[in-house]
Amino acid sequence: MAEDLGGLLPRIQSPPPGPRSLEMAERLSRVESRNITHLTPDFPVFWEEARGANVRDVDGNIYLDLTGAFGVSMAGHTSPAVVEGIRDQAGRLIHGMGDVHPPAKKVEFLEALAALGPWPNSRTILGSSGSEAVEAALKTALLVTGRPGILAFEGAYHGLTSGPLAATHREDFRGPFLSRLYKGVRFAPFPDSRDGDRAVKKSLDKVRWILREGDGGDEVGAVIIEPIQGRAGVRIPPPGYLEALADLTWNEKALLIFDEIFTGLGRTGALFAFLHEGVVPDLLCLGKGLGGGLPLSACVGPARIMNAWPPTRGEAIHTSTFLGNPLSCAAGLSFLRELRKGDLVARSETMGRKLLTLLTTSLAEISEVSEVRGRGLFVGVDLRHPGTNRPIKGVAVRAATLALREGILVLPAGAAGHVLELSPPLVISEEQLDWAVPRLKKVVEKALAE
Repeated sequence: MAEDLGGLLPRIQSPPPGPRSLEMAERLSRVESRNITHLTPDFPVFWEEARGANVRDVDGNIYLDLTGAFGVSMAGHTSPAVVEGIRDQAGRLIHGMGDVHPPAKKVEFLEALAALGPWPNSRTILGSSGSEAVEAALKTALLVTGRPGILAFEGAYHGLTSGPLAATHREDFRGPFLSRLYKGVRFAPFPDSRDGDRAVKKSLDKVRWILREGDGGDEVGAVIIEPIQGRAGVRIPPPGYLEALADLTWNEKALLIFDEIFTGLGRTGALFAFLHEGVVPDLLCLGKGLGGGLPLSACVGPARIMNAWPPTRGEAIHTSTFLGNPLSCAAGLSFLRELRKGDLVARSETMGRKLLTLLTTSLAEISEVSEVRGRGLFVGVDLRHPGTNRPIKGVAVRAATLALREGILVLPAGAAGHVLELSPPLVISEEQLDWAVPRLKKVVEKALAE
């Protein structure tokens, strides 16, 4: 069975979660913090093997993965090219001393990353998680501008460590830790594709006020934004908004940081999402798919900005034990090669257009489907009460549970759990998409009826 995984349609032989998944859930509940994994009689299933766009759970059920494991498995689960790179490196060097005696593989990976652009002369700080990349970017902005204030956006999600959490908007994440978070973060409205010119003006006016006048707090040196908000529900700003934001930011001599941890490296049908708008940020945060499935992230910027960091004199002021881990760098290098060799960016654009068309057509008669939006293989189905524009709270959460029974892995998004988010591997087949969409329609209908 293992060699067939990748391009299969789902096969459910034990209604999920099956007995072994339920057993694993019980065992997990006894050893993991109860805040981490959501455990109910209906959710989750425990993965045992994955390839391409398929996942097999411990009960032998095969699923079609429309999550890409939080968007990580861009080249497919267990990509043969990535596996080969990991296997070769694992036999040579698993761990190095990234900022003392660096592994050679770190240099190779950084060179490959620099070759992607968008700057002819770039510098990078590596990390293990997206949060670390954001931390590095915020620190860089402070070193460059000398101004600690941060401008972020409503709906933003930048990570849950202290620095990124301060710039993350959702109250359920921030609330318990407000007393420890930096108080100099201001939030402006994020206009999305549903909004008109008035919302764009309102947002830009707020940005302008914060940057020029402010509220008496710390002056803003960093403006951080997701070019498409992911966890908030695949929210896409109107055309021209990011360009106008960039002009305001640079006029006030602040740095513009694009958090492309979710959207970067082909997810949206372009190598980077900012290419859709023709805006190049000052700093770029990458993660998720960057390591081909292993933990790896990066804060990248032009040398003229990154050189605000002083030369090390033997003690780096921003580093970590696993910085430039050779196994992760080998996986990342293999992923970047596969990205080019498989023409995955173009494939994301083509398959994403197909998915968007299929969903728009299939869901057209459901009045609660307010919008189907997306770029590349990053799509959101927004579910709202007809006539009121109010999100239907929790409906995408119910849909994700129902989809599991159909053999489909999807995730809810949006603060109200009202957006069904799709971010499948870029290698997903047309046959798999054709199969999935009618079943997603039934899942949405059932979730709305409950």
